[in-house]
Parts: sequence; C-alpha cells; structure tokens
Amino acid sequence: MRTKTGKYSGYIRPFSYLIDLIIINFFAVYIAHFPVDQILFLAVLNIGWIGIASDLGFYEVYRYTKVITILNCALKQACLFGFVVFALAFFYAKHTSFKTMLFYLWFIFILILFIKFSIYYFLQTYRVVYGGNHRRVVLLGNKESISPLRHFFTENPDYGYELIRVFEFEKVKTDHIKQMFEFVLNKNMDEMYCSIIGLTQEQINEIIDFADSNLKTLKFIPDDNQIFFRNFILEYYDYIPVIALRSIKLDEHLYKIMKRTFDVVFSIIIIIGVLSWVLPILGILIKLESKGPVLLRQKRNGLNNKEFDCYKFRSMKMGNNEYSNQVSKNDPRVTKIGRFIRKTSIDELPQFFNVLIGEMSVVGPRPHIVSYNKEYILKVDKFMVRHFIKPGITGLAQVKGFRGEIETDNDIINRVKYDIFYIENWSILLDLKIIVTTIYHIIKGDEKAY
Repeated sequence: MRTKTGKYSGYIRPFSYLIDLIIINFFAVYIAHFPVDQILFLAVLNIGWIGIASDLGFYEVYRYTKVITILNCALKQACLFGFVVFALAFFYAKHTSFKTMLFYLWFIFILILFIKFSIYYFLQTYRVVYGGNHRRVVLLGNKESISPLRHFFTENPDYGYELIRVFEFEKVKTDHIKQMFEFVLNKNMDEMYCSIIGLTQEQINEIIDFADSNLKTLKFIPDDNQIFFRNFILEYYDYIPVIALRSIKLDEHLYKIMKRTFDVVFSIIIIIGVLSWVLPILGILIKLESKGPVLLRQKRNGLNNKEFDCYKFRSMKMGNNEYSNQVSKNDPRVTKIGRFIRKTSIDELPQFFNVLIGEMSVVGPRPHIVSYNKEYILKVDKFMVRHFIKPGITGLAQVKGFRGEIETDNDIINRVKYDIFYIENWSILLDLKIIVTTIYHIIKGDEKAY
C-alpha cells in the first residue's frame, strides 16, 4: 500500500507538470511555429501530453525509483507524444517541416529530462547534506530476513529512509506486534516494514488493519521460497479477479520484435567489425599452442529448455576430461592464449553466431552445460524460470558479480534471482545498461574471469 504521507511529492509533481507544459508550449511557438492561436490544437497538444504521462506514470517517480526506469518511461513518453505531434502537424501545421518537428521533439525532451533529473539528484543531495525529505521507518522480523533491508537503509542515506527502530525477534508474537504499534503511533513513524517469515495470516491481517486505520505506509519483506516473491499481475475476466503469477514482457509480440531486431543488428556489427579479423588471428594462435579445433561446440539449454550448440573459442588443452568440470582459478587445463581470451571474455565472441541464427540473445540468462543444468534444476528453486526467454552472452547476474565458477550454492541462487528480475523487468534500456556495464568490467578486469 502507499499513502499520502509523501512530504514533498504533493508539490513536486504539479510543479513538474507546469514546467513541462510551459516548455512544450513555449517551444511550440518559437521552434516549431505551430498554430498555437488555435484553441483545439493547443488543447490536444496539452491533453495528449498529460494523458500519456498519466497512463505511463511519467511523473510517478519515488525515492526508490531507478534511473533506468525513469529513462525507459521517458522513451515511451517521447515516442507516444511524437505520434500526437505528427498527427496534429498533419492536420494543422502542414507548413512545418519533418526536420523541424524532430528537432522540436528532441529539444523539449532533452530539456524536460534535464529538469527531471536535476530535481531527482537535488533531492538525493538534500537528504544527505541537510537530512531533509526523510521517511521515518521501523523494521519487524527475524535477523536474517530483515538484515539486507536494514543494511540498505543505513548505507544509502540518499534514498532518505531513517531507520528509527528495529523489532528483531526470532519468532514474532502478538505482544511484539502490539509493541511495534505503540511505538509507531507514539513516535509518528511514516512507514512499517515487516518480514513475512514467521508471521501467521492472522498477524498479517492485524498489521494491515492497523496500517489502514492509522494511515501508515506498510510494506512486507517476502521470503524467497514464498509465493510473494513473484511479480503478480491482477487481471479481470469480466468481474472475476484472476492472478497471473508472472509478467514476462518478452511474451508480447512487439517486444519480441524489438529485442530480435536489436540482437540481429548488434550481432552483425560484432561479426563484421570484430570477428572477421579476430577469428583468423586467434585461430592461428590457438592452433600453434595446442592441438584441437579453434571453435568448440557445447550442448547447452536454451529457450524452453531446448538444447542447442553453443560456440566458444577453445581455451583449454584437449583431453578426455576437457570441459567436463568447471574451470577454477589457475586451472592447469587452460592454455596461455586461453587464459588471455577468458580474462577478456573474447572466448565468448563466437556466440554472436548463436545470436544471429536465433538460438541466443545478446543479453539474457547465461546458459549452462546440460549436465550442470540437470543438477541445478534439482537443487535450486525456480531455476527453470530462466528458460522462459532466450539465454544471453551476458546478463544482469553477470554484471552483478555472479559470473564464472559457481563455488557455493549461494552463487547459483543469486544468479537465478537476478535472472528472474531481468525476465520480469526487461527493457531495451536495461539491455543497453547491461552491455555498457559488461564492457566496463572487461576493460577494468573481473576477478572472476579466469
């Protein structure tokens, strides 16, 4: 639930609307030379902007909203508002050139985004430097379940959450909940965060009723093994509510086309611009150092768990046990040239052929060797969710530090968590961010790349 205890949001949003509409209308006169003297033109232009913004949530920016989310929403806003502008120009401003309209759209969005991010980062600085715009919060639950959020609140002052009290109990009892209620009311807390673990349904209902009755924002911390972890979508069949357990954007035809187009264009650029000269050079070096093929084909699991041949530059000596086990640090099987290409991730470049033929994507969950896949399916909850989309050359889990050798169960569990988050929150901008971060890690060097 979210209540109206938002301090400044009630002022910032109307101010943002006003500034943006002034920009849109002012430059409609001085750049595009639209017929602003016509009431219908102005009405449609402004209503179009407000309507699109309301539908997309363009002004629904909260302290925990990610920059990538803002950019993704802004891109959609720009495209849809562009349609409105071109449609209006077709009927009312045929004298305005296509180039002028594109410049108008580009200019106003750069300016609007600049103001939007200026406010966003100003508030972050204001919270850190002056201690303002804070939300006073309490935590309830056992140590293990609330520890990550407790750390987040204390280590990220720019988000503006002031952790006042932690009610830490191994087993939550009714008296503990009442103790929290009294503290929340006496100290005028803004938000309550409660771990689902250890709470009965009756206790959950009691906490919800308290929050509703006292206008407090309430949020639950889910257990990874509970159904609350999923990204619920509430749908209505006539008046009958039906819950879909997971929303996968890439199931939609338009998004599939967007991602596939990006994959094809990007893979062609890499194959022609990089692989065309890297392949013969590496082929000679690999052959000179050890016997065996230049490229290896490994069976891996992809979309819908279907097996495919994944291509890689050979980086290890050929033998009976070659690639049968994970590569470890200072592994004697790795050749000298193999150590270099693994460190720089050059050994993965042939997988752009897999992307081009449609077996992989540039960004997605990393595919595992078939034998590893069978092992993890039995050990890791929700592991199969990774196969709802095509596997990728790089992925969110990899740029978050969970690449390479799986040393503990925690490594594969976190890899699956990030993969599921990616599947449920995919966007072209997120793909671009992951690619840029991957390149940065390659240049900087990754300690898990060996």
